[in-house]
Amino acid sequence: MAGNERNTVSLFRTLLRGPADRASLRPLYDAIVREARRPAWYIDGAVPDTFDGRFEMVATLLALVLIRLEGDGEAARAPSAWLTEIFIEDMDGQLRERGIGDIVVGKHVGRMMSALGGRLGAYREALAPDATPGLLETALVRNVYRGAAPPADAGDWLADAVRRLWQGIGAVPLDALLAGQARP
Repeated sequence: MAGNERNTVSLFRTLLRGPADRASLRPLYDAIVREARRPAWYIDGAVPDTFDGRFEMVATLLALVLIRLEGDGEAARAPSAWLTEIFIEDMDGQLRERGIGDIVVGKHVGRMMSALGGRLGAYREALAPDATPGLLETALVRNVYRGAAPPADAGDWLADAVRRLWQGIGAVPLDALLAGQARP
């Protein structure tokens, strides 16, 4: 087989394989959403139980998983991209359910993706082994609480819960994490 033919066959295999492989990550995304809906985030952590508050929890937990996947290198590159695509589809659907029309839904999803990118940068820095103390708390106040001071003890509870979850995600074998078999 000539070089161009091999490249074409490889491209078709990649295109045909993508959706099935992406679908295999649905259990992981569903586990992230289930975790983001746990009442403790909204009760003990005083995350606003609003569309924006729920988005923040999904984005925060998704960011933790995506940062973990970055550390797994090439083996997790495609799963990371597919997981992000599932997030985009979910957010698109959520917006449409809220009555956001075709004309502006793309703009809203774009802002949500930008927000996710910001969370990735902030939490990557805040959860680094050599992170400045208090950096996670600052990032959570800015993102989850929209800059407002959280109620007494709620901010500390949220930061501790995020750290525990981050440690748990790091301890899960990659295959189990990708299959959504472990709590993200």
